[in-house]
Amino acid sequence: MKNTRDHGGGLDAAIAQFGGSRADWLDLSTGINPVPYPMPTLTADAWTALPDANGLKLLIDRARRFWNVPDDAEIIAAPGASSIIAQLPRLKAPGKVAIPGPTYNEHGAAFRAAGWTLDDNGMDALVAVHPNNPDGHLWDATVVQAPFTIIDESFCDVVPDATLIHHAARKGTVVLKSFGKFWGLAGLRLGFAIGDPDILAQLGETLGPWQVSGPASQIGAEALADLAWSDETRQRLAADARQLDTLLLKQGAHLVGGTDLFRLYEVDNAKAAQQQLARHHVWSRIFPYADNWLRLGLPHPDRWGQLEAAF
Repeated sequence: MKNTRDHGGGLDAAIAQFGGSRADWLDLSTGINPVPYPMPTLTADAWTALPDANGLKLLIDRARRFWNVPDDAEIIAAPGASSIIAQLPRLKAPGKVAIPGPTYNEHGAAFRAAGWTLDDNGMDALVAVHPNNPDGHLWDATVVQAPFTIIDESFCDVVPDATLIHHAARKGTVVLKSFGKFWGLAGLRLGFAIGDPDILAQLGETLGPWQVSGPASQIGAEALADLAWSDETRQRLAADARQLDTLLLKQGAHLVGGTDLFRLYEVDNAKAAQQQLARHHVWSRIFPYADNWLRLGLPHPDRWGQLEAAF
């Protein structure tokens, strides 16, 4: 069955309509750090051998320290947060799940596929995207409580003080972390589930052995230990987000919200704005439920000129 979910990306379709090569395009339709973590030197067996237990343990230990995971919470690495999102609803008997929105649609699709009913007043499960995509809303821990609670912190590494990780050991709770966005290595496919040991034990059985590749394990372990890079990156992303706001507000847009990895603006006609930018080979994100919302990621520092010229 064809996947019709609304996503960022889709650059191939934009190229087919507006021309140019992939190298010509500035893809701002996703919220991925445009300056990725520098690739470390990998050992030869990262590619040729099955991932070993020591390498995975190092990755998990460094993830636990980086995110200050409570001692009584479990942590599992997986091939991207999306793989975890797809499996979590299948670990509980279907009921009613609340997924306050608008938010990105992977959670809703996963729960529906597992037989759950999406209900704004659902009390069996709750998904809180923290900060939310696309508006950057941050949740209060006092309202993020249900028998089965998923706290999606895929974009929280730009605001580490806002994390709800201290609730990860709470019964029925799982906190998600994405490696691809803040570290800018989405193609590596690495994500983490942190939370209730009983739920994560089930998740581990579902994911099976060797769920993280050798290269992903080594690169992730290096990056999670590089706190200087993380601090410098947060400062750069914050400055670039303010620069993007200044540019868009000059064009008459109004800031709705976002994070330091993507910004959400209100414009008169989002489709027309997207097409104007696309004619200059800048790809943006619009939404089927809000015809005046335009979301932009951050450009690489070398390509601000292309974005400015597009306006």
